Amino acid sequence: MNNLRLFFSAGEPSGDLHAAHLIDRLRSLEPETECIGFGGPKMQSSNCKLLADLTQHAVMWLKKPLANYFLFRNFLKQAEAVFASEKIDAVILVDYPGFNWHVAKCAKKYGIPVYYFMPPQIWSWASWRVKKMKRYVDKVFSPLPFEQRWFEKHGIETDYIGHPFFEETRQYQPDTAFMESFRKQCGDEPILTLLPGSRDQEVHGNLADILFAVEIVRAAVPKVRPVFAAFKETQAAFIRKMLEQRGLMIPVFVGKTPELLRLASCCLAVSGSVSLESLACNKPAVIYYRVGRLPFFIQRFFRRTPSITLVNLLELDRHRNETTGETPVFYGDAVRFIPAEADVETRSKMLFPEFLTCTDKSKEAAACLIDWLSTPESIQQSKERLASLLQEVDSVSSPLTAAAKKIIG
Repeated sequence: MNNLRLFFSAGEPSGDLHAAHLIDRLRSLEPETECIGFGGPKMQSSNCKLLADLTQHAVMWLKKPLANYFLFRNFLKQAEAVFASEKIDAVILVDYPGFNWHVAKCAKKYGIPVYYFMPPQIWSWASWRVKKMKRYVDKVFSPLPFEQRWFEKHGIETDYIGHPFFEETRQYQPDTAFMESFRKQCGDEPILTLLPGSRDQEVHGNLADILFAVEIVRAAVPKVRPVFAAFKETQAAFIRKMLEQRGLMIPVFVGKTPELLRLASCCLAVSGSVSLESLACNKPAVIYYRVGRLPFFIQRFFRRTPSITLVNLLELDRHRNETTGETPVFYGDAVRFIPAEADVETRSKMLFPEFLTCTDKSKEAAACLIDWLSTPESIQQSKERLASLLQEVDSVSSPLTAAAKKIIG
């Protein structure tokens, strides 16, 4: 199929990155491919004609999306105008389900095939949305093996392609000059990379707890060198302002997450796809995610997995029953109200200790980091477990090529 015209819709910064790499791979196979749609700066750099930058509107829960209702409605009208007036061979959706369901529904109205590349984790949260996936999406390209099995069980055509993060990490060329300069400043001191999230509301909601944890770690391990990896400059400015208010001297860099991950002894990260990047770089991480009391209460009814961290779920899936296909990744149907938080024993068994909480758990998070930073044997054991898991899950040589070839047909 030549002269493809594809419509992309990606709303998260990570989705923008994955979509941009997929566009590049599509063009390497079909140079005349044209792309239009919603995305962010990475997609724009890959010569995708953007109708709007959705990464500036990466929102979660209910309040923020409702506040932007009319904005998103206008975006949808733009998409429909394209579907109605231009020849579009396929629509490629990347996560961001709240808005992308509407894009998919609109595309189907015009008879355009819809593919979901990096699908939303509906197996983890509000799983009834699988009905929308079945109704509006022609095929799912799944990055996770247990996810593929779940979708197929629910009657959705799904191809397992592997996770692009692993391929992207292998191919990334880090800024070695920056890394050498920063390592020289730190000497032999351990580096604690702080990853406060890519959404503004994540940064604002978690930064205070992150700073409390850092202060505790510093008191126990005085030589540690914390450093912030910010997603964008406005977030970096917010972090620097809070650091100044607290009288803390911690460097903040924008656009250096891959480098700071590689330099890290370990990480403290807000929950998200960065956990997979940490796995790919073999860096132990504590995962932290603080939400309001109401969202925390609501998720106990609708979450269907014992962990919010993909790395932990991939590790759990290694213990599945090969005969029956049953996996500890998902709660059984009998579980209607999940535990409030993982207990200490459960957390100690996790590859990445995690804290989904509505209260301050900075002391507990700091304790995990202190154990790694003060006990070489402990951090080495974690790295060995991560290496073993990565060897198993990074089994597809090129997820991007696999997806591109299926789109081209």
